[in-house]
Amino acid sequence: MKLGRTALSATLAFSLAACGGGGSGGNAGNGGGSGVGNAPDCSLSARQDWALGVLQEWYLFPDLLSTSVNKANFNNLQSYIDALVAEARAENKDRGFTYITSIEEENELINSGSNAGFGIRLIYDVGNNRVYVAEVFENAPAFPQGFDRGTEILQIGGQSVSTLMATGGPQAVSDALGPNNPGVTRSFVIRDTSGVEQTVSVTKAEFSLDPISDRYGVKILDDGAGGRVGYVNLRTFIVQDAGPQLREAFESFRSQNITNVILDLRYNGGGLVSVAELLGDLMGEGFEGQTFSETKLRSSKSAEESTTLFQNQPQQIRTMKLAVIGRGGTASASELVTNSMIPYLGDNIALVGTDTFGKPVGQFAFDRSACDDRLRAVTFKTVNANGQGDYFDGLASVMPNTCRANDDIFDQLGDPNEQSVSVALDFIAGRTCNPIGVAAKDGTLRAESAQHELLQPAMSNAAQRENPGLY
Repeated sequence: MKLGRTALSATLAFSLAACGGGGSGGNAGNGGGSGVGNAPDCSLSARQDWALGVLQEWYLFPDLLSTSVNKANFNNLQSYIDALVAEARAENKDRGFTYITSIEEENELINSGSNAGFGIRLIYDVGNNRVYVAEVFENAPAFPQGFDRGTEILQIGGQSVSTLMATGGPQAVSDALGPNNPGVTRSFVIRDTSGVEQTVSVTKAEFSLDPISDRYGVKILDDGAGGRVGYVNLRTFIVQDAGPQLREAFESFRSQNITNVILDLRYNGGGLVSVAELLGDLMGEGFEGQTFSETKLRSSKSAEESTTLFQNQPQQIRTMKLAVIGRGGTASASELVTNSMIPYLGDNIALVGTDTFGKPVGQFAFDRSACDDRLRAVTFKTVNANGQGDYFDGLASVMPNTCRANDDIFDQLGDPNEQSVSVALDFIAGRTCNPIGVAAKDGTLRAESAQHELLQPAMSNAAQRENPGLY
């Protein structure tokens, strides 16, 4: 077993020593062309054969791989891959985690956060066919046009959102928003949280995913009992710049002797495990040299297993109490860092909100560069220092404490009056809360925020996989 910091990533291509490299930033496997001097074979049949070969060698659940599937029955690569891993999906172990994507698109996302769209994260009211903005990226096209958290979208291109939802559900709304290409323009009728309606036109453009908002991403809050709490809202682990921004946040906490933390990951679909490891380090003063997580592969690849240890960071703090705000869109690296802190914090850690998505597994990237194919295949799972890691149904079952809270979209993220932040402060201060699965903190649910789900298209691009609800 290898010890030390690795470059394993739920979304970052990297190379293993066994595959011709040892550093990060390469590929776990590269099936290039059809032979020296020959043009690459990018036919569907050749791509299917390549994907099958990768999965037969590396897939974490080899006994659940349906290798007898007839490739001729499928007209695209993803549907064939879905059939190969159908048994694992049926057992709740691979819910769309193994997929084909574009090398170029994903590399641009990881390296610079580059993405085309309006820059809004959408959420919908399950019972009332209403769609709201849950979050907005300040450097994207929609924010200057009046979109912000709590904004309701009433019409898209002259079509009533309530009618779209009633007739075609969330996918009809997604379709109405158009493809995520620069230059795509839509007119909207929106209503802000004060009830003012306006008609605006927004054109999609390239923008960078800013991991931590300059408006509300880092705050010092009063817990109501004389204590101060550091609040961090991390939107995504997928962008390399998340690391420097997290360092800056925790340096501010360290300079002010902050030891209690609220980590808001409610919409964070995951991303780079390297960023998750850094976040653990920043909260782990005193844990240096101890196990952060262990990476487990299938038995035939056990030589590639590794243990990641907490490392010293100049900006780190000794976290005494930690409240992690999570919901159904909280997944992957978000769950990894939370699970890894359990052995060290015990009763001083809580999950606040609802149960999380449940993704204790990660993917290696296998590239066929001549065809711009990157296969993200489930190849490893992670466990914490106590060996815990089978939270396929969400983190609530393994957390020492849980506190039920609404996602109150009519209050800004980071606002101490927002329900999830308020309940997190209660936990930090030692006040009681209702566990997840019981009624909310005050026994009531606000009508517009009782049952919200992130609005996710049927076919997600690279950015949307790691940032659910992003358009």
